[in-house]
This record gives sequence, structure tokens and C-alpha cells, in this order.
Amino acid sequence: MDELAKQLYAQMGATPVINAIGNMTMLGGSAPSPRVLEAMEVANRYYVDMDELLASSGRVIAAMLECEGALVTSGCSAAMLLGTVACMAGTDPEKMAQLPDASGMKSEIVIQKAQRYKYDRVVRMAGTRIVEAGTDEGTDTPQLTDAIGPDTLAILYPAHDERPNLVSLREMIDIAHHHEIPIIVDAASRVYPIDGLKKYAAWGADLVGYGAKYFGALNSTGLLCGRRDLVEAARLHSFASFEKNALPGYGRPLKVDRQEVAAVVVALREWLEMDHEARIAEADARGRNLRRMLTGLPHVSIDPKAEEAPASYLTLTLDESALGKSAIDVEAELRQSDPSIWLQTRGDSLQLYMGTMVDGDEAIIGERLGEILGNG
Repeated sequence: MDELAKQLYAQMGATPVINAIGNMTMLGGSAPSPRVLEAMEVANRYYVDMDELLASSGRVIAAMLECEGALVTSGCSAAMLLGTVACMAGTDPEKMAQLPDASGMKSEIVIQKAQRYKYDRVVRMAGTRIVEAGTDEGTDTPQLTDAIGPDTLAILYPAHDERPNLVSLREMIDIAHHHEIPIIVDAASRVYPIDGLKKYAAWGADLVGYGAKYFGALNSTGLLCGRRDLVEAARLHSFASFEKNALPGYGRPLKVDRQEVAAVVVALREWLEMDHEARIAEADARGRNLRRMLTGLPHVSIDPKAEEAPASYLTLTLDESALGKSAIDVEAELRQSDPSIWLQTRGDSLQLYMGTMVDGDEAIIGERLGEILGNG
């Protein structure tokens, strides 16, 4: 299979990659399980009314996640955009057709300034304007409240950033609802522990976006969950409603196929039922193998060091002066390998994640690192 995969990518002029970073969009996101791939193949037998499928699969997913509504989307970014236009235009065809011209509509999205991130561009694609609350150092409750005005459409909260100097999500939900505005949570990767798939909507978040790649579906899929009326409005903005119901929704470019919808449902069910301790143990075993291979390399320290310590994540700290090369130099050499090896660097360290590797990848990485670092 390894050689066949190399040949396939070679035919397309592409370089195969061993992924030691995680579920990155730019590396293809995920490796669907045999059960998910089988579901896609079975779904391929028949065509289906996509508008009907989005509605029915949404009910199935909502039941699994114990929320009011759910919609399969073309990634978490699509979920955030569809959620935003649902808040703006609702189910009004005239407002749908008007977007991204937001004239006459509420169009300000409040976010804590310290939480600004590149993905807030997604909600701005709908014609909204970002209003920052607080400073780069943090936000308090009065500062958040002051940022809310008559043109506030919603509050955006990136769930990956929950520092003590910020208004917490639970407090923010209370503030948003006091002002009768929705809160949109970007929870793209918050799928494990699995309560991350349920808790935000349970707390009262109006809309929550997830990347389905993080629970084993395809890189090109995501979920929008939350309030029934807003999720339904988002569905009416979808590509399927655009075609079937002739509604001029914003989501015509954000298409998913029937096989992808099936993959999301099956992958989510598999994720919720999975023995995650066993999944982590498999990654840990790869990490332990790699740690053993790298122990003793000159001018390299490994964390965690202890043989019995968990090893799903490993950090290699380099004595760059003694080695005569930096972590970035080593990263560049690894990327030139065949297959290419991708990891993260931080300062003088190399960081490796075992969860997106296949058994045996760690041996390839260990051998290559030994060649690059062993003669330091």
C-alpha cells in the first residue's frame, strides 16, 4: 500500500507526507477509517435529494449531540459563514439576495481583541464588520458590554482561546442573551474530550461550528450545531436550497456531496462510541518506539524523557550551537525526505504528534532524524 500510494501521488506530481503535526487542513485533514470509507462507497450506489439529506442527517446528528439542530457543511469555516448569514438574513429571500451588502441589517460582530485570529475573516465574508472589545492584554465584562451596540449582530468566541484574562464563554453567553443577540462559537477542534461536542450548545451557545476532520470525517466537511431556528435558516442558505427551493442563499459555493454527508454521520457515531483510551495508547506506542530510537542522539534532549511517560507528543530540544544547525534547518531537511516528513518547530525544539501517523511512520522518522542529527 505504501508504494501504491507513492505511485499515485507521483502520477499527480505531488509529494506524499508523513504527518507528525495533527489534523491540518493543508495536509489533507484526516485519514477516514475503513468504516467511514465503506459508508461512502455504499452511499455512492444511489443519488439523493441533497436538501432532504441535509435536513434528515441534521436531525440524526442533533440527536447524537443532544442539541436542537445540526447541519453538515463544507468545513468549519463554512459553518461559521452560514451561521453568520443565518443571523443576518434569517429566512428572508430579499435579505438573502442582498448579501454581502449589509445595508439595513445588523452587521457588527463583537470579539475580544485578544482573541482576534485569522479565521475571523470568515465571518467578515458575509459583509459584517468586526468590533473589538478590550485590549491585546485582555477583556473585562464592562469592556465587552461597551462594545455591544444597536448594530451588533452577534458575538464571536474562538473556543481554543480560553485564557484567564478574558471574559469566559459561559459569562459571555449570559451577556449575549441579556442583550438578545446570538453567540457564535468556533469550536473547530474541540471534539476530544467528547464533551466538547455537546457542552457549548448545552451551555446556551446559539451556534457552534466544528471541523469534521477532527473526528475522522473528510477534510472538506464540518458541522454547524445549535438553535433550531438559526440552523434551519443556515440550511436555507445552503447550495441545496439554492437549487431546489430557488432561495438566493449565500451558501451556493459551499457544496458537499452525499458521500461526504454519510461520512460525517458515520464518523461522528464512530467517534462517540470509540475506545479513546485505546486510540491514544496506539499513538503512545508509536511515540515510545520513536523515543527509544532517538535516545542517545548527541546534543538532543527528549521530553518526556522517562521510558514509562506518555509519548503521544514528543519534544526534541536541540543544542543548535553544538549541532551547527537550527530546528528550522532540521525541519527543512525532513521536508526534503521521501516521503516528506512534516512536524512543528518552536524555538530550538522539534515537536512531533503521533496521532496522525500510521504504524511504522515513527521508524521512518527515527531513521531520518538519526541521519540528520546523529553526526552532530
